[in-house]
Amino acid sequence: MPKAIIRKPSESTMKRDVKNMRSVLAERLYDLRSANELSQAFLAELAGVDRKTINRIENGHFSPALDTIVRLSVALGIAPSDLLKK
Repeated sequence: MPKAIIRKPSESTMKRDVKNMRSVLAERLYDLRSANELSQAFLAELAGVDRKTINRIENGHFSPALDTIVRLSVALGIAPSDLLKK
């Protein structure tokens, strides 16, 4: 079986994909936080991050580092990959 050819995506494609994933994360975090009836402040306290970080993620203004994604997922009792699923 031949190997797939991997091509470098264009900068506009990369920017679009990052923006789309940021939106997925924003919506997912908001939905999970709301379903658990957690305020931004309380989730931030549980995860050990700043409340403003939660706000910026939920508003799609911030791409969190992997450690922040892990902290949030642990605080919510889910796998990190679940934060990035539609």
